[in-house]
Amino acid sequence: MEDGVRIPLAPHEVALLRGGPRAAVTVAVVDLYLRGAVEPGPPGTVRALPSQPGTGANPPSPLAEAVRGCLDEPMGVRRLTRHADVRLAVALMRIPLAEAGLLRYPLLGPTRGARGRVRELRERHPLPAGRHGLTAEERLLAVALYDTAALRVLLPRFALRAGLVERVEVDGKGLLGHSPRGGGGGSLYSCGSGGAGSD
Repeated sequence: MEDGVRIPLAPHEVALLRGGPRAAVTVAVVDLYLRGAVEPGPPGTVRALPSQPGTGANPPSPLAEAVRGCLDEPMGVRRLTRHADVRLAVALMRIPLAEAGLLRYPLLGPTRGARGRVRELRERHPLPAGRHGLTAEERLLAVALYDTAALRVLLPRFALRAGLVERVEVDGKGLLGHSPRGGGGGSLYSCGSGGAGSD
């Protein structure tokens, strides 16, 4: 396929094109959280809940299913991203994106066309000012496009407890004394919260 072929992109695919495998896994974890399939484990980790994620009209992506399947024990996103089953799911995601000209061989980095698609999506979907009135799919797309900025707006407690964002320091003290240190941005990514929609 040529770079000009327009394939519809799911949020986890947008995240992969924008930020690589860890960004895609973060979106998959947020998807599972919004479905009520995961909750926070020990600080900076997520654990699976006993119930299966609802399929409804929009079943979880194969990547989200792979992530949930790895959660025999609480895990952070960094460790999940390195898990063999998740790496296979990411590799399988890359095939149609590469065939559509959105990833280049051999390193599978985003092409100019992929970067253009992400820019277009950002123009059509600016960072939301709040979470009210947004569907789960709109939340996932915002996280795929804006990462930490979207997590802070849409899922602040989830992101903080999971180590997806760094805690805010005020005069040398954490905003929340019991929140985990580290995490966020480029270091420890992981997932969790107090149940779907509690943010």
